[in-house]
Amino acid sequence: MKINGLIAVMVVILGSSLGACSNNGQLGRKATPAQQAATNVQLAIEYMKLNKLADSQEFIERALKEDPGNANVQLTAGLVYERLNDMPKAEKAYATAGRLGKNDPNIQNDYAGFLCRTGKSAAGEKLFVDVARNPLYQTPEVALVNAGVCVRSTGDMLDAQRYFNRALAIRPNMPEALLQLGNVAIDQGDGAGALDYVQRYLAVNPATPEVLWLGFRAQRKLGDATAAAVFARRVQSEFPNSEQAQMMRSGVDR
Repeated sequence: MKINGLIAVMVVILGSSLGACSNNGQLGRKATPAQQAATNVQLAIEYMKLNKLADSQEFIERALKEDPGNANVQLTAGLVYERLNDMPKAEKAYATAGRLGKNDPNIQNDYAGFLCRTGKSAAGEKLFVDVARNPLYQTPEVALVNAGVCVRSTGDMLDAQRYFNRALAIRPNMPEALLQLGNVAIDQGDGAGALDYVQRYLAVNPATPEVLWLGFRAQRKLGDATAAAVFARRVQSEFPNSEQAQMMRSGVDR
C-alpha cells in the first residue's frame, strides 16, 4: 500500500487549495468541505502511522462526512478500518473507493491488495493485471509483483513466478521481484536457486533483513553452516531490531 504516496497527494491538494485562497485575497474564508476533508485525511494517516487508531478513526470519519464522494477519502477509510479490524466497514470503504476511483490505477491497485488479503484472490489478481496494463500507471512492474504475491498466497507458485519474471523483464534487478522469486525457490526446497536470487539482489540493491534472512535459510538448506552464520551475523548487526533478528534470537530458522 502506498500510504506515503497518498499523504503526498493530500499535501499537494491542500497546498493548492490554500494557495488559491491566497491568490484571491480570501485567506479569511472558511475552508470548503473538500479542503477540510483533505486535512482530516492527512491527520488520519499521520495518527495511523503512530498507531493511534482511535484518533485516526475520529479524523477519517470527519472526512467521510465532509467529502464522502472522494475516492481518496474512502480509500483512507478502508485503510483505517482494516487496521481496526472492522472488516465490514473496511470492505464497504474500499469498494466505494474502487467505484469512485475506477479510472485511477493507484486506487485500483490498493483495492486489489485488499481483495487479495481478504480471500478474493481471483478478483484481486485480475484487477492487478488490469492496473499493469493501464497506460496511466507508471510502474506496471509493481502491479505485476502484487499479482504474483496474490496468487502465491493461494499456493499457485507457477503463476507467481510468471508474474515476478514479467516484472523483472520490465525492471531488471527489481528488489521485490528478486526477493519473491527467492522465497518461492526456498519454499520449493531449492536452496541453490534461492541463494542465486539473494546474490543477484545484493549485487545491485542495499541489504534488507528480509533478503539476509533468505540468504541464511538458503545456506542452511545447502548445509553450509559457516556461510549461514555470516548472514545471521549481518542480520543481527545491521538490523538488530528487525523481526528476522528476533526470530534468530528465538531459535526460529524457517
